[in-house]
Amino acid sequence: MLHYNFLLITFASILLKSIMETKKRKLITLDEFTIQETRKFPNATGELSSLLRDIALACKIINKQVNKAGLVDILGKHGATNVQGEEQMKLDIFANETLINVLQNSAECAGIASEENDEFVSFDDAYSVNSKYVVLFDPLDGSSNIDVNASIGTIFSIYRRLSPLGSPCTEADFLQAGNKLMAAGYVIYGSSTMLVYATKIGVNGFTLETSIGEFCLSHPDMKCSENGKIYSLNQGNTNKYEQGVKDFLNYCMEENKEEGRPYSHRYIGSMVADLHRTLIKGGIFIYPADKKNTAGKLRLQYECNPMALIVEAAGGVADFGAGRILDIEPVELHQRTPIYIGSKKMVEKALSFAQ
Repeated sequence: MLHYNFLLITFASILLKSIMETKKRKLITLDEFTIQETRKFPNATGELSSLLRDIALACKIINKQVNKAGLVDILGKHGATNVQGEEQMKLDIFANETLINVLQNSAECAGIASEENDEFVSFDDAYSVNSKYVVLFDPLDGSSNIDVNASIGTIFSIYRRLSPLGSPCTEADFLQAGNKLMAAGYVIYGSSTMLVYATKIGVNGFTLETSIGEFCLSHPDMKCSENGKIYSLNQGNTNKYEQGVKDFLNYCMEENKEEGRPYSHRYIGSMVADLHRTLIKGGIFIYPADKKNTAGKLRLQYECNPMALIVEAAGGVADFGAGRILDIEPVELHQRTPIYIGSKKMVEKALSFAQ
């Protein structure tokens, strides 16, 4: 009994200490942070901050369903395919509809384009036609991992529209090069839920504090290290890759104690999860062209451009094998591209084998 009481007192002491430390630590929410950032720019109107808040709200709703997916009937295949011919999961549909509904009710979004939809959607109500921004997103990246409870995520990007205010947005608003992005980000649904977003001046990460239901600043001014020791790609497709990619893989796997090789291979199969690790720990993520997908597999507008902005803003590099990802001029909504992205020196090394 005395032993039990001692354990109880110890636990209470640890809990009290944790509460006191939390009170001492100033939590900065996503809303507070974006407002503070807006004040740095005299001409800023706050509309972009409001749009980020709406996207965060949609992702909180998605997160709630992801966390209880095994308890309700939203696991498994939906029975349909998207525009890329891929089977849609039930959570894909839920995430897509949630983002569309929230953004349609936003006062700051003129329209959306989604990886799951054939065409863009223009919002034609009185508020939306006067909105400055359009949003593109992959509602649930890595959805093939849903049934095995591996990390998945949402990727989004925000452009200032080209079409005149007061009229519906057009396809040209969504077919802008990545170097025109105003902001981009992702939310990773894992052991904790984290939102990372970038503008051209930097990258910041926010972890969802479930007790208050807010994303709070946890990773300020994120940087991608110049070098790394982790390479990430689907090594099972090696025989389909061009010789330059195979040569780089051999380089990664050969032993060289002075350079710290062989490198570690890590591949989750969700771009959000693999890039999140690459951003925090350094390394390289590669999704090259292959014999089947000669133009690459990942989508330029929904995956590669937003991730390229994030990694570049953090000091990394994003290339398609012959130039900067962000400089590609898109010609269609669902355009694909190869990608080499991550730590500067690792990407440069990989590209040296491809040349």
